[in-house]
Amino acid sequence: MKKLIVSVVTAVMLLPAISLSAHATYHSQKRQEARYTRQESRTEGRQDKRDCVRSDDKSNASCRQDKRENRRDGRQEARDVKW
Repeated sequence: MKKLIVSVVTAVMLLPAISLSAHATYHSQKRQEARYTRQESRTEGRQDKRDCVRSDDKSNASCRQDKRENRRDGRQEARDVKW
């Protein structure tokens, strides 16, 4: 009987620790997904700016603005993924 009580108490005490561990893992995965999204938007922004400058369709300031908008959108997407 005493062993049963000890087993139950131990199980009850370990249950929150296991769920906290799973919760932390979930948030870690979300942070990594958000980081990947931000990095992708940076890469796309750089490439878009290079293409814009090469094609000479717009002024340099306009190309920079496009790059900023791309990064801004990427940051917002990362926030959406994370939260």
